[in-house]
Amino acid sequence: MVAVKSIKTQEDFKLVETLASQIWHQHYPDIIGLEQVEYMLAKFNSAKAIEEQVRLGAQFYCLIHNETPVGYMAIKPEDDFLFLSKLYVAETSRGKGVGRVALNFIDEEAKKQQLLGIRLKVNKYNTASIAAYEKLGFKNVKASVTDIGNGFVMDDFEMEKLF
Repeated sequence: MVAVKSIKTQEDFKLVETLASQIWHQHYPDIIGLEQVEYMLAKFNSAKAIEEQVRLGAQFYCLIHNETPVGYMAIKPEDDFLFLSKLYVAETSRGKGVGRVALNFIDEEAKKQQLLGIRLKVNKYNTASIAAYEKLGFKNVKASVTDIGNGFVMDDFEMEKLF
């Protein structure tokens, strides 16, 4: 069973920080390198950074599989879309329906807010995630490169799912 729990407290922010470190170290060094992983964890996925993002309107959720936290996600309305800024699942829980439950939850949130669809960015070399998003109805709409400081960029595809 997969559950989605809202993240709101300092304890929750620390839990997400721990999950982020585990997941990012499992998945991203081969894609973006360990140095950029460490930078992005500190800048975007630390408890302090998460607290600030929540203060600015992002909604964070913990993904729980069989009563164990196994991932997290963050969403925020932008223009006529719900922007999925984060969706990360531990390697041991991939392929078990966690991502599908998360995206169904996000679909419902976007529909409740009467938005046109969901928008996200995914690293161009994260082929497994791109394939999963495509399987769930997302289309690649354009490439984008974003300077995130310290000599690093995010080299992404922007994807959309329209309702």
